Amino acid sequence: MCAQGRLGYGSAFRFSKNYCILLSVKDPIVQAGDPVLRGTAKAVAKKDIGSAKINKIIARMKKALAAEDFGVAIAAPQIGEPLRIFVIAGKAFEPVLKEDQKPLDGGPKQSTLPDHVFINPELARLSKKKKEMSEGCLSVRGKYGTVMRHEKATVKALDENGKPFIYNSSGLIGHIFQHECDHLDGILYTDKALRLEEDIDLKSARKKLKEKHGV
Repeated sequence: MCAQGRLGYGSAFRFSKNYCILLSVKDPIVQAGDPVLRGTAKAVAKKDIGSAKINKIIARMKKALAAEDFGVAIAAPQIGEPLRIFVIAGKAFEPVLKEDQKPLDGGPKQSTLPDHVFINPELARLSKKKKEMSEGCLSVRGKYGTVMRHEKATVKALDENGKPFIYNSSGLIGHIFQHECDHLDGILYTDKALRLEEDIDLKSARKKLKEKHGV
């Protein structure tokens, strides 16, 4: 899942004395259209939690997420692994910054909080009350929209060591729980979107949604 910001496409420049060529670079995040995003992810066997294989997958997820300035969470299928794991970036747990606290370059503030890993997550409880919320996705670049989401969500999961925990949240984190659990069931937010705007700049797309629909 991605928060408000700019979505860039994988590209690089090769320069020579007289010219430069735009080279295509494979996006490390699996994009819409890949079958892995449409399947139901498999649960991780408890005996495999903490194994070199699973730890490597989690490390890849964290690395891919860290490379996205405005990415706040990622599910294993988004790196091509059909497993029931998602990671929420530490920055998603930071308090909302006031204007005078934001970086001068306009970019995201670096978080000192650790990423949170959720293995075999289950939505244990959802509030009856719903709200239309803004939403984007690292696997659906160039689009931004709104989805009806429950205002509060409770997740049961296992951590990286296989220890069970329960996390109850509202706001952004509760929103992320629902978006990422959808990923693990082969659902993209665009399947549920009430409105969509196409724009590689999410700030611009969000402005369009607000101007057209007030959300």
